[in-house]
Order: sequence, then C-alpha cells, then structure tokens
Amino acid sequence: MVLNHSNIVRLYLIKIMCQLLGMNCNTPTDIVFSFEGFRRRAGLTDRHSDGFGIAFFEGRGIRIFRDNQAASLSPIADCVKQYNIKSLNVIAHIRKATQGEVNIENTHPFIREIWGQNWVFAHNGNLKNLPDMTDHFLQPIGSTDSEAAFCYMAEYLKNTFRKKPSEMEIFEVIQKVTKELAQHGTFNFILSNGEWMIAHCSTNLHYVMRKAPFGKAHRIDDDGVIDFSNYAKAGDKVNIITTFPLTKDESWTKMENGGFVFFKNGEKIAEVIGTPKEAIDDGTLGNRTINSAI
Repeated sequence: MVLNHSNIVRLYLIKIMCQLLGMNCNTPTDIVFSFEGFRRRAGLTDRHSDGFGIAFFEGRGIRIFRDNQAASLSPIADCVKQYNIKSLNVIAHIRKATQGEVNIENTHPFIREIWGQNWVFAHNGNLKNLPDMTDHFLQPIGSTDSEAAFCYMAEYLKNTFRKKPSEMEIFEVIQKVTKELAQHGTFNFILSNGEWMIAHCSTNLHYVMRKAPFGKAHRIDDDGVIDFSNYAKAGDKVNIITTFPLTKDESWTKMENGGFVFFKNGEKIAEVIGTPKEAIDDGTLGNRTINSAI
C-alpha cells in the first residue's frame, strides 16, 4: 500500500510501544534529516521517552550511541546531529518500555557477532512466552523480550549454517525463524549485518525509496524541510524504513502483516508480500488509521 499526503495517518498516539528507523543506501549518507524528526517522537510529538539508540555501520565496525534518556532531550542525540556521520546502513530505535527496566542494557539496537560480522537488530512489539533458551550459547544481557528474540534468531542461524551462507539462504531462514517467533506476539523489526538490511512487519512498518529526480521533503513532526537535490547525486539511492512515515510529501509504502523486504545498496533485492488485515490494538498501534489526512 502506497501512502501519500492525502491519506497518511495522523500522528497522535495512544500507547504505541517503540518506533524503528533504518537506512540502507548505495553511497555513504547521513541520516540527520530523518533522525531529527524521529527523535521528536521521543517525548515531544509522541511518548517514546524510555531511551534511544542508533548504530552506524562503518566498514566492518559499528559506531553506536545509546542513552536511557528520551532522544528528544538527550545530549547524546544532539551529538549524533552534530557529528553528521555517513553510513551505508543505520538502525535507530526509540523506546516505550513494555518489558525490562529503563536502562542502557535494555536499550536497542542490540549487537551480536555472527560469522565474523556485527549484526544489529531493533524490535517494536511485545513477545510473550518465548522458547526456553537456558541451554543456548547466545544469551541476552538485559531483560527485554526483544534481545531474547534476537539471541534466539542468531543461535538458530548459527545452528543452521556452520559457515556463512548466501544472502538468499539467510533471507529464507530469517523468514522461517521469524514466523516461529511472531507466534508469540508482535514482531516488527529491522536487522542488518552492514551489507544488507531486512525489515519485517507484524503491524506497522513503512518505507520510502529516494532516488533521482530528488526534490523537497517536509517532516511531519516539526515541518522541517530539505531539498535533497542540493545534497544527492544522480546515481544515489536511499531507502528509509520506519514505523510511521516521517515526511508528508513523499510516497511511503506500508508493509503488510507478515511481510519482509530485503534491501541492499539502496535497492529492494527481494520481498515477501504480507497479508492485509485489520490491525488489532495490542498496544503497538495507537490510534493511527489510513483514512485521515495530516
């Protein structure tokens, strides 16, 4: 489903838990414009004020910032804006706690090593009665369902493949283990190993693909404006993935329940179309509908 200014949802929430933000592109790009709108949802235009985190892939390394303060007020979030880091893959998260205390160890995104690479994961939703992981090698450090699910996923992958498989083999197994975990609740997530990015939707996840010809975009949360043509080159391709659209004059695509998208180098490499269905307010949806204009 493609959303535009005439049918994008209103941005007033009742009780959505967390929100996700991801970027995948083909040339190192900063995420400041999107992040500045996104962080306002952490206490100003929304109530996701229980901490934030953002991870930037740089080569084989990761530069990560976390705070258990609201992103809208955090000096660390100010640092992210001033630093203007460029990356091919970025994952950010603003938290509304449902499981686990408000502290650094429970702050997304989470990182694990798989096949000699950093994998980064952030989740929106609520999972209950996850499989027992007592005997697993990979264990959560904090007390969130999100980190436990990521550890389960990572262990599943390592047990399935003794050495790093192809990207499409990874994508297929991610789908399999996700379907298992999604039986335990709401499981929207963004996952990346620095080479690609996978997004999965249980309830709400949207993306926009930016490429030439570039134009202006206005942020929803503060009406900040940018003209991408002043910054981007003709061959640049940037995908922004987020829980709810960040701009009101771009064509955002809403993912459906059970859908997956595999992004690499600013392209949509593979997709599994989900099943449209009426969303159930399990605490992750709020009062957004696709019938009211901003």
